[in-house]
Amino acid sequence: MNAIELWQRYEAWLYYHEGLDLYVDISRMGFDQAFVDRLQPKFEQAFMDMAALEGGAIANPDEGRMVGHYWLRDPDLAPGDLGQAVTTVLNDIEAFVQQVHAGTIKPAEADKFTNILSVGIGGSALGPEFVSEALAPINPMMDIYFMDNTDPAGLDLVLDRLGHDLKSTLVLITSKSGGTPETRNGMLEVKHRFEELGLDFPSHAVAITMIGSKMDELERMEGWLAEFPMFDWVGGRTSEMSAVGLLSASLLGIDIRSMLQGAKEMDAATRIPELKNNPAALLALAWYYTGNGKGEKDMVVLPYKDSLLLFSRYLQQLVMESLGKEKDLDGHVVHQGIAVYGNKGSTDQHAYVQQLREGVPNFFATFIEVLKDRSGPSIAVEPEATSGDFLNGFLQGTRAALYDNQRESITLTINEVTPTMVGALIALYERAVGLYASLVNINAYHQPGVEAGKKAAASIIDLQRQVLSVVKAVDQPLPLVTVAEKAGAADQVEAVYKILRHLAANDRGIVLQGDRRQPSQLTVLSQ
Repeated sequence: MNAIELWQRYEAWLYYHEGLDLYVDISRMGFDQAFVDRLQPKFEQAFMDMAALEGGAIANPDEGRMVGHYWLRDPDLAPGDLGQAVTTVLNDIEAFVQQVHAGTIKPAEADKFTNILSVGIGGSALGPEFVSEALAPINPMMDIYFMDNTDPAGLDLVLDRLGHDLKSTLVLITSKSGGTPETRNGMLEVKHRFEELGLDFPSHAVAITMIGSKMDELERMEGWLAEFPMFDWVGGRTSEMSAVGLLSASLLGIDIRSMLQGAKEMDAATRIPELKNNPAALLALAWYYTGNGKGEKDMVVLPYKDSLLLFSRYLQQLVMESLGKEKDLDGHVVHQGIAVYGNKGSTDQHAYVQQLREGVPNFFATFIEVLKDRSGPSIAVEPEATSGDFLNGFLQGTRAALYDNQRESITLTINEVTPTMVGALIALYERAVGLYASLVNINAYHQPGVEAGKKAAASIIDLQRQVLSVVKAVDQPLPLVTVAEKAGAADQVEAVYKILRHLAANDRGIVLQGDRRQPSQLTVLSQ
């Protein structure tokens, strides 16, 4: 297309939401009207599917539950008394935060809570991390630290940085089931450090979990400072607007009511059953087209604003856990999904944009443009040009350079990064994922692959216990293969070897003897 035709296509497909001051531009995707017409019946079904979802239909047959994250920002839509439960939690969060900030709720060892330590993983961490990075003020009400893995060195780093400031640290432990191993391990590590420092962990601890979970029982037994409920109809990757995300955001001084309002406004916009007037449907259309309805291209997310650095990480879980499915709703093997990665502009122009423009064309880009540069005036770094002008130039230039080499892109434009807009962006992608899932006939609201990984990890820990029992029962070296056989794992020699190698590296009473280049010839000795 020539420049005039591109401009006309831009105008024809540009979406603008006046209330949110948000633009969605899919004009640099290569679909034509004939393709849109062919997809129209699928969209009609997708709109009906989303309406049924919000109406309370069972969306996760594996667990027999509804999916209602939309009710978190519009409780009036929730069936039965669920709306009142949502409102109660929100009011309780605000009352708790007000008392923490005022010093009415405080630790025994300090005058006030000054830090937050958030312990969680996946949806219990990515949303809060993204929001805190995007929206926390320069001088937040409290400082926040995250533990989002079971890496001992990473846990030590966070705890060492806090040091004696743990005495004024509020610890948020977030786990829906209360039994998530990574979160449980983090909690136990934190409790141990509190005990080493002579601090009372329960008076610093807040549980965010489901009523009746293992953590709920532990919280009640130990007498923690507070507990906020999670709902079984809110999945981890869509839980940012629940206590999971709202509590830490409010403690930081972020306006959570505005976040909820932004999401509510976007929900209303994405309910409109008309493709061109529904921004989430436009995203789903673009995704379906470029990946042939099979996720054949990766989504590269390029936010041109430092505060949105973690948006791509947040979208990785939302998109990939929702859409990465082996089977469709009819039980056919389809291996669906869209891979997501990204960092930020213009940093990426000095990293992997070279490949995006000239390498394997296995992606589409999503540019996030923020119009407002900063809160105050900008100096000129060159005649009639500011730093922000350069950032805008890099975005426009990269978009054009990609298009010139037949590389497709989507551009989302917002005025500035605010709580309202962050809430809207989260809601936009939540709905886009739901609509796309309907287009490709999969269930976006279960995650059997995640559960399979958890079970496999648990089996390794069980095998480790068996291996240790075998090795400690003898006082002479045993061949590696013999250890595997005696542990009942003759067909898992590699797993046994890797378990023993890890134990030996961590001074866990295991010594490996022999040529490390030939693991099968190693012998194992217990010290």
